[in-house]
Amino acid sequence: GAEDKIYQIEQQLFQELLNELQDYIAPMQINGQVMAVLDCLSCFAENAIHLGYKKPEVHIGKELELKDSRHPVIERNLPVGESYITNDVLLDAEQQQIIILTGPNMSGKSAILRQTALITLLAHMGSYVPASFAKVPLTDKIFTRVGASDNLSGGESTFMVEMNETASIINNLSANSLIILDEIGRGTSTYDGISIAWSIAEYLHESPFAPKTLFATHYHELNELENKFSRIKNFHITNKESGNKIIFLRKLAPGGSTHSFGIHVARMAGMPPL
Repeated sequence: GAEDKIYQIEQQLFQELLNELQDYIAPMQINGQVMAVLDCLSCFAENAIHLGYKKPEVHIGKELELKDSRHPVIERNLPVGESYITNDVLLDAEQQQIIILTGPNMSGKSAILRQTALITLLAHMGSYVPASFAKVPLTDKIFTRVGASDNLSGGESTFMVEMNETASIINNLSANSLIILDEIGRGTSTYDGISIAWSIAEYLHESPFAPKTLFATHYHELNELENKFSRIKNFHITNKESGNKIIFLRKLAPGGSTHSFGIHVARMAGMPPL
């Protein structure tokens, strides 16, 4: 019928058009890839110019050194007039392989962990980084164990997910890895959690690969590791107590902390007095 004839004509016209465009498909794909690269690089350049990013030094050694480092996302979302409090980070395979990071809740421990990983990633992408100076070693893997979530569909508890991810890190690390651990062991009892966290830190220190590690924890017992292992160093996030209030100074300093100030944070969150 007439409809079939119209359909055949449309198909024929479409095929003729496709044949005419066939020679242009490859050039269009190449142009699209080139435009994508230019768009990415122009965004890198714009960030570097407007946000004060600096060119990182990527080298084949083991030393990760950051001066005045910042979190690229958090600093963009600060209240008007508030400046980001920068921090220096140093990790190497000889003197300071593992940093045990303690400090109050909400003081900025996780931010320092994340900004270190992000700066390492940005440097490998070819971007300038949010720091006044950055010496970044060639890194083959960035391992992170942060946050808390379960896997209900797989029948895995929060702690099981945490242990699975940690086991994957331990079984796949290398000499050029960067490891970010946040609150390992918090998903189980205190005694078991401390034992697991201690064992992981000790294993990473004794590993022949000596992977660079940032380990944030509320288990202040882990501060003892510095006295037992030469390449484990304690750092804390500074704070100031004023009356019944706590002021987070958000500055990284040598030495361990012995307080988490959980009661203060609960009060800040609006928990009523009991």
